[in-house]
Amino acid sequence: MHSSLFTDARGALTSGPYAEREDRRPWAFDRFCETVLVAVSPRLASARRLARRVRRVAAHHERFAKLSDAELRAAAQALRPRFLRRGLAPSLVAEAFALVREISGRELGMRHHPVQIMGAWTMLDGRLAEMQTGEGKTITALLAAATAALAGVPVHVVTVNDYLAKRDSETLTPVYAALGLTVGLTRPEQDPASRRAAYACDVTYCTNKDIAFDYLRDRIALGRRRGRAQCRIRDLASDPGGTRPLLMRGLHFAIVDEADSVLIDEARTPLILSGTSDDPDGRAPYAVALDIARRLLRNADYTLEPNGTILLTSGGEARLRALAAGGAGLWRSRLARNERVTQALSALHLYRRDVHYVIADGKVVIVDESTGRLMPDRSWERGLHQLIEVKEGCEISGLRTTLAKITYQRFFSRYLRLAGMTGTAADAARELRSGYGLSVVRIPSHRPSRRRDLGTCLFTTEAEKWRAVTASARRTHEQGRPVLIGTRSVAASEAVSRELSRAGLDHQVLNARQDAAEADVVAGAGRTGTITVATNMAGRGTDIKITDEVSARGGLHVILTEYHDSRRIDRQLFGRCGRQGDPGTHEAIVALDDTLFRQHAPRLAAVLGQLPGVRLPAFAATVLRCVAQKSAARLHARQRRNAVRSNSEADRTLAFAGFGE
Repeated sequence: MHSSLFTDARGALTSGPYAEREDRRPWAFDRFCETVLVAVSPRLASARRLARRVRRVAAHHERFAKLSDAELRAAAQALRPRFLRRGLAPSLVAEAFALVREISGRELGMRHHPVQIMGAWTMLDGRLAEMQTGEGKTITALLAAATAALAGVPVHVVTVNDYLAKRDSETLTPVYAALGLTVGLTRPEQDPASRRAAYACDVTYCTNKDIAFDYLRDRIALGRRRGRAQCRIRDLASDPGGTRPLLMRGLHFAIVDEADSVLIDEARTPLILSGTSDDPDGRAPYAVALDIARRLLRNADYTLEPNGTILLTSGGEARLRALAAGGAGLWRSRLARNERVTQALSALHLYRRDVHYVIADGKVVIVDESTGRLMPDRSWERGLHQLIEVKEGCEISGLRTTLAKITYQRFFSRYLRLAGMTGTAADAARELRSGYGLSVVRIPSHRPSRRRDLGTCLFTTEAEKWRAVTASARRTHEQGRPVLIGTRSVAASEAVSRELSRAGLDHQVLNARQDAAEADVVAGAGRTGTITVATNMAGRGTDIKITDEVSARGGLHVILTEYHDSRRIDRQLFGRCGRQGDPGTHEAIVALDDTLFRQHAPRLAAVLGQLPGVRLPAFAATVLRCVAQKSAARLHARQRRNAVRSNSEADRTLAFAGFGE
């Protein structure tokens, strides 16, 4: 598997059936050193050193430009044995980069800019490249992935959703093919044989959830026989046809696109692989729990904490005991009935339709808050999903039994080499370093930014906010410029849509209900006078191209209608405009009753609500956003630490049974 190329990376190799790292459990002194390194890591790969590397790549340009396509392919194949002998030597990497750059120019019409070469070399070194939105991270990753693959290292390019994985693999396949490399793509509907074939390719494009669950499936398939010799003997004895039971062939090199989203935003809860079994009690226990929950009084019987949890009061426990008197089964157990009714209260008051989930084909389907996409193969645990199904009058699904689980922190730290790229890593640099051993290197932009911030408007009510959003969209539309209106939920996108329709403004909507039309909506979002309403589906990774006419009129205008828990997600939305030196503008139009302010800064929002007027001063919006987002960041960081801690504690507690995942 040629894992020896990365034996100098973090930690030690395991003795399992395929290459991966042992868990990183740094000592306190190590964590202190990593924290200190965060302050200097952006300087580790200095601009001068990166510039020298760019010149080394450019030195090969004339030689490769004279070769035919067949000769370029032969040159690529000639690099393979040289990589095996010398490893990823800088001179060979420069030659490979120049070769890939030339083929990309011929096949895609895009030759890599110097800053893209800098970003790719940073990733090949096992670091995270922070590149501004619109800098072409897709073809930047191509350089690093193709070079590692030519060196014999299996590469996983990890993206945040299936749309981007499919788009990037299809776009870049001609370049890989010209190099003599194979490209695989994993998709949710694939059978095991197809997934195994995808992972057997030189470069595999996949989503973070897909690859983590496939890893868990491999761990289950291995059971307690995890040694290489044991697996080989089992394969020979039980599989004479030669079909491998494992899906993957190791965790060698991962390039994580939108790394802060995958490694930080989505790392608050562990990934749980579960099996489904019939519930012998059916709907009745859940219906009873919801009925009891509806009778309990807020503040008297239960409290809703600022962090989004529900706690029963002592009086509430007493009332619950009285309401459940005479019940059988779990209703006789204090802990069991408290947990079931607390989950029922969460289903009633915390989980909202068209925000956290939608009803599709009569089923409750979870919506990913970070990406705005449907997750039909996911469900909430401990009876919460069934409670929401009963609340919505849907057919109840089977009980979920946990088969295996792992956190993103533990999974991605097991790669022999981990790298990534994003436009918004600086805010999460410390956690990326301490949790994954990833240092952040800032890459300069190719062209100066022409993106203009038009400021923030803060209104007291949601109704006033929607009217202001509609007015801004109308003004920009009359200028012949395209408008992108970003919302946080499906419900909000539909509320904006109704307001625009009442105003007589034609528009397109992109949310979890219309995900099939995503490519068409995105392709048309940069045309003259187009108005697009979208959830986070139009955030990370979405490239909205504008015409010369639109550029002359001022470019794309982005309206944010609700701040997110993380400032990085807001920056990603604003980054849809003003890409690659194009002009563009953005503004935020928000209200005091937005989810972020209501959950994470309720007292300050209440104080500001006492100020006179419908529109509040801009400085008030800035202060409110900072307070609320810092509160949310602290909560989410605590949840990520708790997820890792509970996973580690479960491993220690059940050590006699094997691995925790």
